[in-house]
This record gives sequence, structure tokens and C-alpha cells, in this order.
Amino acid sequence: MTATTTVPLPVELPASRPRRARVVRPRARLGWNLAATALIWLSSLAVVALWVAGGGIQALLALDAETLNTLGRLCGLVSANLLLYQVLLMARVPVFERGFGRDGITRMHRLVGFWSFALFSAHIVLQTLGYAAAASVNPIVQLWEFVWDYPGMLLATAGTGLLLLVVATSVRKARRALRYESWHLLHLYGYLGVGLAVPHMLWTGADFTAHSLASVYWWLLWGATAAAVLVFRVGLPLVRSLRHGLRVSAVTRDGDRGVAVTMTGRALHRMPVRAGQFFVWRFLDGPGWTRGHPFSLAAAPDGGSLTIAARLVGDGTERLASVRPGTRVLIEGPYGEMTADARTGRKLLLIGAGAGVAPLVALAEEAGWAPGEATLLVRDHTEGDALRLNAIARLERDRGLRYGALVGPRAPGASPWLPVGHSGWKGPDLLRYVAPDLEQHDVYLCGPGPWMDAVRTDLRRAGVPSTRVHAESFTV
Repeated sequence: MTATTTVPLPVELPASRPRRARVVRPRARLGWNLAATALIWLSSLAVVALWVAGGGIQALLALDAETLNTLGRLCGLVSANLLLYQVLLMARVPVFERGFGRDGITRMHRLVGFWSFALFSAHIVLQTLGYAAAASVNPIVQLWEFVWDYPGMLLATAGTGLLLLVVATSVRKARRALRYESWHLLHLYGYLGVGLAVPHMLWTGADFTAHSLASVYWWLLWGATAAAVLVFRVGLPLVRSLRHGLRVSAVTRDGDRGVAVTMTGRALHRMPVRAGQFFVWRFLDGPGWTRGHPFSLAAAPDGGSLTIAARLVGDGTERLASVRPGTRVLIEGPYGEMTADARTGRKLLLIGAGAGVAPLVALAEEAGWAPGEATLLVRDHTEGDALRLNAIARLERDRGLRYGALVGPRAPGASPWLPVGHSGWKGPDLLRYVAPDLEQHDVYLCGPGPWMDAVRTDLRRAGVPSTRVHAESFTV
């Protein structure tokens, strides 16, 4: 562990300070959370009401073929409702972004997706068995009749295939075997799958067509969802990109295996962005530009430029090294609540792994703290993997940042977030050694999910309350 306590030098403020982003404070977050939760529960209650109004309870007690049918209908209704939220949760709708946060939305998106598909599968099986029992036909024959004779079922079958593809490639083992770019492209087929499945629900579903009010409700709900996607995932990012006209101004190496990209544009001081937030970036430099990549800011926004940094580990990051100055950039964002406004105290403990150091350096640059009140721990596999070393050195020299490099292969044992060279330490003890007054620190984490989980475990063992631990994920 290396540490400096030099007296900070005066820091000159930029001529035009950037506009502060709208960051949700705890009380406001509670209000947004209640609003988002209320929307989910109200629509869920509406689903149950539709099922009850359609005679669901009576059919359930009949203990015959209609019991299978009503269970199938209920699974279909709940699946449709979850499918709605599966789309809405990733549509960047403000009420959900501010209510649940990006990390919470990411976890919910994954959980809701798998449950929606499981219930959708149960819906198909139960309805097939129920109709087959009622008509005294082979279930395979009944399934064939569904596909070929019922309106919208051919489209729904194609949509089911696409949704199955998305689910299969989202399993952790399958996803690790795919490049991020390939996985992201396949994941987008989920939108098409939903679009193909919806007509069947609205044209032939008994609970969708039995009452005109129910039909209006579902059409409005899905129409609003489609509008949200178009507005918040397409319209707003396009308007913001055109307004600020971002272009690449410099591409530089960052460490042995990293690259930093700096962009300039128009009136960036008016962009509501904070250190710790991220954008989805698209560089208009040729084939493949449509694939967006999430990168956090690697430097505090100064009103004149935006900088990102990444380790070169795949096609998406490798492309960054070859981007030429002058290349136009499209952005979605800014997103995220892992900013200095989340702090509840004065002191900072910033713990990052790999490229996760980038937003932490930006946070350290923007946040207010006295010499010795901020500590940065960075986990890398080798010394050559380290990013943002020049920026870290400036923070050490000018502001008294305490910096420690944790380098080496992963340690075995109860604290796998540590390198093997520190395997003699227990994680909580090391944290207390680095920050003896740990309870007075706000802790910011950024790195791979399993690594952050291990750090959280040791922070909890060290007595740090969860309200003082701030982390965010932007991957599904």
C-alpha cells in the first residue's frame, strides 16, 4: 500500500462549469421508488382482476379440462404483464430509472425475463393439454391446430423462437462464450419476439377480447410501452446527440492494454452529466457502428470534453484504439446514480477492478475531500493492466489521494477479491487497515459483478452499513 499526504495545490475551475445532472437524492428516490412500485402492482392487480372476471376461480375449482385452461390463461396473463415490464425496464423510462436505479433495474430485468419465459412456456403447455382434453384429441395434434388454425399463432410461434434464443444466450455460461457484440445483437431480437407475440394475445386471448374495456386496457398498455421505447431509447438519444455534436478529438494509449478516448462538442457545459455516470456510445466509423457499448466517464466532466477509458479485451474495445479524430459519436445517456451526491459522509474509499477504476477516478476528481480523506484501491491481474495511472498520480500529488495497487492472480479463500500476494489477509482486516475509521467512509465499488459481491461481503463483515456502499452495474 502506498500513500501520500501532500498538501493539495489550488485547482483552477473551468471557465464554464458543466450543468449538474439530475441525481436522485434519498428522499426523492423513495418517492420515485413508491411511484414505480405502485405502477407495477396496479397493473398486476389489473391482470388478476381480468382473470377473476373471466371466471378464473370457478374454472379452477372445476377440476377438469377447464382447470388446465384457466391455469394456462393465468400463466399467459402474468407472462404478458412481465413481458411488458421486461421491455419497460430497459426502455430508460425516468420513473423506473429514478425509482430503482440502474443496478436494481438490471437485476429485475434478468429475473423478470426468465420468469416471463417460464410462465409463457407453462401457458403453452397448459393450454395445449386443456384444449386437447376438452376435445379428446392428441396434445400434439392440438398444438399443431393452434399454430396453423388460430389467428396470430404463426407469428407467436416465430416470436417464441426468438425469445427462446434470447433466454438461451442470456444464461451465464452461454453468455461468457459469446462476444459482447454478438450477445447484444442477439439480445435485441427480444424486441422482435415481443412484437410478434403481442398480436396473438390481443386477437385471440379470451381475457384480452372478452370485454371492450379489457381490450382498450391492453392496447393502451402495449401502445404506451412501444411509445416509451421510441421516445427514450431512440428519440431522446438522437436529439441529444445532434444537439451536442460530439466528435472524437483524441485517442491515446492508457497503460499496456488500455485506450482513452476524448470527445468534444457543442455546449457540453449544458449536458446534465456527473462523474460516476455512464453513456452508451456509438462511433460512426463504419460497419458495426450500430452496436452500442456502455462506458463510464473516466474523467470528471469539465464542460468542454468527455473522456472514456477501456481495456482492450474484445472487438468493441479494440475498435476504440482505431477510432480516428473527427469521428462522429452518438450517445444514450447519461445514466446511473453512482455519483458524489450519493454520499452520506466526507471520507471516501474507492475500490475498483480493471476498467472499473475509470468512474472511480472521475468521482475522485469531482468530489470534495481534504488530503488523506480519499483512498483508492485498484485490483489488476498484472501491473501492465493498470489504467488511468497519470490521472491517479495527479490526484496523489495535487490533492493527497491515498492509492494502493492490488496486483496479481486471484487469491483463494474467503476473500477472492484480493490478489494472491495478499492471501494472508482477511478481507475485513485489510479494509480496516486501509481505513481504520471505515464506518466514516462512503464506499464506491466498480468492477465485475462476482468481484463486487465478494467485496460487499467483506464490507458487511467489517461492519459497513449497506447505505454507505454505492455500486452500479450497466450489464444485464
